Amino acid sequence: VQLQAFGGGLVQAGGSLRLSCAASGRTFSNYIMAWFRRAPGKEREFVASIRWSGGGTGYADSVKGRFTISRDNAKNTLYLQMNSLEPEDTAVYYCAAKVIIAVAYDYWGQGTLVTVSS
Repeated sequence: VQLQAFGGGLVQAGGSLRLSCAASGRTFSNYIMAWFRRAPGKEREFVASIRWSGGGTGYADSVKGRFTISRDNAKNTLYLQMNSLEPEDTAVYYCAAKVIIAVAYDYWGQGTLVTVSS
């Protein structure tokens, strides 16, 4: 499985950004895909997840109502639409994948930096 995240950049507080993650290497119908982030000086944290088949989603409380995770089955691409961005959202964002029954995420993209200025 290969994951490649892109779409990060510099945005002002209150602005929006969409991250993409191109997935390849196998069929993902029995996978859960997710976004994580690591802010400077902090541990990596979960942001959002989506079940590739069926589309069930989950979000961290800190991003609920502001971020939306989605996927395009035809393009094998995962997205994270981020609205109402705050300086606290500044982090390197990673996409990840795991088989539904797995405990941990086995596959990781390289990360894309999001910087939110105040």
